[in-house]
Amino acid sequence: MFADGSGMSALRPGTELRVKRPASAPMTEDEMVAHLTGTGRHRILQKLEPRQVAPFLPPEFPFKCIILDTETTGLNHRKDEIRVIAFSFDEQGAIGDVTGIYSGLQQPSVPIPNEITRLTGITDEMVAGQSIDMRAVWSLFDMADLIIAHNAGFVRPFCESFSPAFAAKAWAGLNSEIDWSSRGFEGTKLGYLVGQAGFFHDGHRAVDDCFALLEVLARQDAAHPTTAFAELHRASQRSRVRIYAENSPYDYKDLLKHAAIVGPMEAKVSRSPGGSR
Repeated sequence: MFADGSGMSALRPGTELRVKRPASAPMTEDEMVAHLTGTGRHRILQKLEPRQVAPFLPPEFPFKCIILDTETTGLNHRKDEIRVIAFSFDEQGAIGDVTGIYSGLQQPSVPIPNEITRLTGITDEMVAGQSIDMRAVWSLFDMADLIIAHNAGFVRPFCESFSPAFAAKAWAGLNSEIDWSSRGFEGTKLGYLVGQAGFFHDGHRAVDDCFALLEVLARQDAAHPTTAFAELHRASQRSRVRIYAENSPYDYKDLLKHAAIVGPMEAKVSRSPGGSR
């Protein structure tokens, strides 16, 4: 009955052996994901789970980075919610552990408009009697070697208005200092980055956005030898020069704008009476 006495009939070379699942046995979650993605007709997003805070800083990751996220009830630099996570990293830009978390609200001087509540999820009831504990915030920032914000140019003035010490810190803009298109991303908004990285999360809640950014930065793929954070870390170490062409004639604005695009400079043109240089 059996050719080799092993209890199994002989199989032809190249024949795939499949174990038939009993009709009553449900597929596991991993099997369902593998089945759906294997068809090529589905893409599965994984819920992003926040990392736990490590009790100590490992010696192999001696540097400290901050991811900063804020919400506002307007478009000025006064923020009404600040969220911070701190994590360790090494000289090559490898990410270690989360070492600290802070999330705080600030009651504004005027009621929060309905459109801002719809956008951010922050209500008057949530901020009533609340104030940002800048001492707790600074305890995380004090030893930071690098501060990351999605739009650093918008967030940094807010921090510097609280303390000039923030001006001495190294900052990096996540949306402008990483070549996201070469990594297969179609945009730099947080929703694009998180979704195309294969995750979903509860945005506008506590530090969820910060953890989402951390996982996007830590993500590795076969097309790139380093993570997005390693690229951002290298970019943050480059020296930059900003040149302001103040009081230049208004007619020079296009020429100066072109120089800012093709050369390593940024030009700011201001209209002045008489067009003096």
